[in-house]
Amino acid sequence: MSTETGTSTLDDLYDRTAWTRDLYGRLDLTARASLWAIVALVVLAVIAPVVAPYGPAEQDYDASLAGPSAEHPLGTDLTGRDIFSRLLFGARASLLVGIVSVGMAISIGVPLGSLAGYTDRSWLDESIMRAMDVVISVPALVLGLALVGTLGASLRNVILVIGIVYTPQYARVIRGQVLKVKEEEYVEAAKNTGLGHPSILGKHILPNAFTPVLVQATYHVATAIIIEASLSFLGLGVQPPTPTWGRMISAGRSYLPDAWWISVFPGLAIMITVLAFNLLGDGLRDEFDPRSVTENDST
Repeated sequence: MSTETGTSTLDDLYDRTAWTRDLYGRLDLTARASLWAIVALVVLAVIAPVVAPYGPAEQDYDASLAGPSAEHPLGTDLTGRDIFSRLLFGARASLLVGIVSVGMAISIGVPLGSLAGYTDRSWLDESIMRAMDVVISVPALVLGLALVGTLGASLRNVILVIGIVYTPQYARVIRGQVLKVKEEEYVEAAKNTGLGHPSILGKHILPNAFTPVLVQATYHVATAIIIEASLSFLGLGVQPPTPTWGRMISAGRSYLPDAWWISVFPGLAIMITVLAFNLLGDGLRDEFDPRSVTENDST
């Protein structure tokens, strides 16, 4: 019995690994390059204490506003802090906010949207979706500013705010998918076998409805990074001494004519990171979009 269970587990793991390899092989070159760029950025953020030549808050007034050089590849700021080192440590905050906040939105929005879709036209469906409509009716940045202003500026609160902002979108996406998938014949067959509603929803509907959530998540991580940078630029995001790209841009705006590197390099970091997530999302969307598959098959 235990041997069969162990073999089954290994087979499931192999199937998932094979599916991942197959998906990677079907992605276009741009999406693959974007994926590797994201992986490299995550690795650099994790090992920032090892690869950064200086501490993120290490000051050297003798090197104040020094331009790019062998000693400081991307220059220094007003207090002589190394821009390259601060960029590496700043990536930690940006990626943490982007990934964790979107993960939080998915973990809340998907269960709510799944229940709403599975109980279509019931009081539960109406209650959940009207609450989501209220949240989604407010622009993301405006709602973020209001919540951060109320809760206070901190890394935890920024993650919480962005997670709340994106929750309704995942609820709406997964609800629409559940409404379509639950009409499939294999779901009806599962109901006829006497399976309970939780099993039907968790084992038969959600696995086949979750793909659009993955695609949307890549775009939302990129947007979350922009929101975090915007809040930090305004002084409402992650607070010092933690370095963030948005705050670095804000700190360097007064020195643009003479020390452009203070703001330009963090801006480039945001642009490259957001572009990588968006291009990966485009690749996943093209792969999972049924209309794209149909067009490719017809040609």
